[in-house]
Amino acid sequence: MAERLEELAARKAEALHAGSEQAVERQHARGKMTARERLDYLLDEGSFQELDMLARHRAHGMGMERNRPYTDGVITGFGTIDGRRVCVFSQDPTVMGGSLGEVFGEKVHKVMDLATSVGVPFIGLNDGGGARVQEGVVALHYYGGIFRRNVAASGVIPQISVIMGACAGGAVYSPAMTDFIFMVQDTSHMFITGPDVVKTVTGEEVSLEALGGAMSHATKSGVASFVAPDEKSCLDEVRYLLSFLPSNNLEEPPVVVPADDPLRATPELAELMPASSSLPYDMKRVITSVLDEGDYVEYFPHWALNLTCGFGRLDGHVVGVVGNQPSVLAGVLDIDSSEKGARFVRTCDAFNIPILTFVDVPGFMPGTDQEYGGIIRHGAKLLYAYCEATVPMIQVVTRKAYGGAYVVMSSKSIGADLAFAWPSAELAVMGPQGAVEIVHRRELAAEPDPAARRAELVEEYTERYANPYVAAERGYVDDVIDPADTRRLLIRSLAMLRSKREELPKRKHGNVPL
Repeated sequence: MAERLEELAARKAEALHAGSEQAVERQHARGKMTARERLDYLLDEGSFQELDMLARHRAHGMGMERNRPYTDGVITGFGTIDGRRVCVFSQDPTVMGGSLGEVFGEKVHKVMDLATSVGVPFIGLNDGGGARVQEGVVALHYYGGIFRRNVAASGVIPQISVIMGACAGGAVYSPAMTDFIFMVQDTSHMFITGPDVVKTVTGEEVSLEALGGAMSHATKSGVASFVAPDEKSCLDEVRYLLSFLPSNNLEEPPVVVPADDPLRATPELAELMPASSSLPYDMKRVITSVLDEGDYVEYFPHWALNLTCGFGRLDGHVVGVVGNQPSVLAGVLDIDSSEKGARFVRTCDAFNIPILTFVDVPGFMPGTDQEYGGIIRHGAKLLYAYCEATVPMIQVVTRKAYGGAYVVMSSKSIGADLAFAWPSAELAVMGPQGAVEIVHRRELAAEPDPAARRAELVEEYTERYANPYVAAERGYVDDVIDPADTRRLLIRSLAMLRSKREELPKRKHGNVPL
């Protein structure tokens, strides 16, 4: 037995140092951690249990039989984060470039199946060279198995992808199907085809960073949910995000003991609202005033800024927040913000997170670019997401709520459980200026002084229609409230809605307008 134990120790020592010293040095020279260092930092100390540590690829010719390192370029296993179980994989670029082959794929398949079967979050740390060329179609087959498992686990367990180096070609599609993508500035890159191929095919010259860097995907493509300045802060953010998510779709999100008074008033919200409805304000100030200790983890904070989404807590309970942002494009809904909101609402609904919606929306973005780009189809995604959601939903109209955009933003007509409005709310088919131009077109055309008459009509329309009281009379909003009462009213309302249950008709799945 002693000899066997010595052999085991030797094999495991070899597996722990499967990458060459030169490869490890190159990794550190780029300011990057090794695959094992990343896992040590992400997981609770001493909690990681590695699986398939002694797996190695089968020789497939092309010189591969001369080099069969343990782990096969990926480290898989399970551990804990803040005491909660998770399954993980970490690609190892120091071993065959972190490329995916048959054994690599088998290892990832096994740990994904484990995560889904036991109902724990799955985290992938990506830093590799894509499919292993020497293994050809075999590698592609195992990519397909990963994609299928991503889809099977979608909405069942949280799936988080962390891009910590290269992620190119077919490898990008697994992260694309997960719930959240984290990237690191300057060292993370994602793209279908690299700069050289782009130049060959299109003649366009583009740098690696501009094509697939973290900020490109955070600001332009809407691929990167979160961006961090370095690897450690990125992994810190992953740990923190998990504190807002349940382990699976059958559990509730984690509850913490609140340090903020649930009866705290928010008088600053009344002062925040500008005197004129045409002036902007920062909706994030409204959100942080209401949430426990102002803690707001914003989702896609660099993309589609006319809509803000994120996670926070009210009286210790997790909520998802969606709000129009009047300080960017007046808070209109466009293609990107509709997609962002729809994705976030569906994520919250999948994982039992109540949705709080703050509304200040003048409408959908007009213009040929939006119409030709499919604003009808994309706007319908946000509408569909709200209509489909079964978690508790509360709407708060702070100011403008015009036309179809008001309906889309979690109105009672599409499923909000409760709706409240501030006295500054304006619920109407359109703004007073536009309404007057349509309703009184002939009268204004005949007026010797149309400007003066227009001003009178706008004031009359505003007083009669652009206020929350017509909607309150009909029950479309449940109450008109003092902004100072917003936080405590929301806490009281969510406590009431916590036992909400809704049965949907049996079907294979809906047909969301993709």
